[in-house]
Amino acid sequence: MKLWDKGFSTDQKIDHFTVGNDRELDLLLARYDVIASTAHARMLGKIGLLTEEETGQLVTELEHIQKDIEAGKFTIEDSFEDMHSKIEYLLIQKLGDTGKKIHTARSRNDQVLVAMHLYLKNELQEIRQQTADLFGLLLELAEKHKDTLLPGYTHLQIAMPSSFGLWFSAYAESLIDDLYFIDAAYKVADQNPLGSAAGYGSSFPIDRSYTTKELGFETMKYNVVAAQMGRGKVEKSTAFGLSSIAATLSKMAMDVCLYMSQNFNFISFPDELTTGSSIMPHKKNPDVFELIRGKCNKIQAVPNQLTLITNNLPSGYHRDLQLVKEVIVPAIQDLKACLEMAAFTLKDIRVNKGILEDPKYDYLFSVDTLNELVQSGMPFRDAYKKMGMDIAEGNFKPKRDIHHTHEGSLGNLCLDQIREKMQKTL
Repeated sequence: MKLWDKGFSTDQKIDHFTVGNDRELDLLLARYDVIASTAHARMLGKIGLLTEEETGQLVTELEHIQKDIEAGKFTIEDSFEDMHSKIEYLLIQKLGDTGKKIHTARSRNDQVLVAMHLYLKNELQEIRQQTADLFGLLLELAEKHKDTLLPGYTHLQIAMPSSFGLWFSAYAESLIDDLYFIDAAYKVADQNPLGSAAGYGSSFPIDRSYTTKELGFETMKYNVVAAQMGRGKVEKSTAFGLSSIAATLSKMAMDVCLYMSQNFNFISFPDELTTGSSIMPHKKNPDVFELIRGKCNKIQAVPNQLTLITNNLPSGYHRDLQLVKEVIVPAIQDLKACLEMAAFTLKDIRVNKGILEDPKYDYLFSVDTLNELVQSGMPFRDAYKKMGMDIAEGNFKPKRDIHHTHEGSLGNLCLDQIREKMQKTL
């Protein structure tokens, strides 16, 4: 069944090519199409295009379909083009002519739009919560390990003292920035496109304010052409949010992979959270974090993929827009999996508490030793030259009893302030 069926069929090759993997993806979106169809049916009843009895029948049957979706019983066979055609078929099968009335005053275009907006709103909320959960774990780890020093690097060269408290809370605070992008994407998604029909509205006296309220949108996308132009744009906005979180996770995963290596030996994990080698019995590989790194790097390419699909399209609907679904939906699922696995593994991280006892890290303290000379009255430039000469001549003696007090430093992590910033964001 196709919603545009006029009594003739397309070639099977054309059908296979144009449908693509919509059926598979639509299994994730079907419940949102049902939610939107329910609101649409109630609106049609409100304006008199359906009788009260017809409205009740449609709403009841849509509730039955929703229960089947939630129970995993809903399928989209090859004889159906997508979720929309299967749902309408089920309504017609049960209700006859009443089922045929559900598509009054709407198009598959705004069906796809509103289902995607509802889906993205829900997924963005879940990603916000997962990000907040990871944030909380990172702050707990920062508090727990705040006094354990860690080498800081610039250019991958030993630089200055850091700490696990700084490291964990750095990634925690970075996640707040990422949520700013997620919130921006949510604001774009929180606009009701239903009623834009094929992109030019309808001659029926539909009540778009009613469906906006019924579906829980903050506002509607008023201009019907603008609503249609939102196809691809809302997905790209979401992709920028996903990409921001992915960048943070990828960088953290790279740190973990480095820090787990024998050359660094800063951290470790229980055996059950690592993998081994088929021929090297000593190996404990960070496969989880390597995959987080790889998946998150893929996710960072998604905004560009969506741009290349949509950037040369004029206004109005074009079939190219079908392709944005197969880019954004897997990216969302991958990011949620990465957030879940990062939290699952990091809760059992083990930190090495004696890292800086190795004399190769003595030069980490050169800046603090230099600063002590400055505090004793020596001009900074003279102290810098003296320290350089002492290092070159092998006379450097590190000052290990460091004392950092400013906001955001080793001795003043500002964890409460970072936590408060996240609370305001949430």
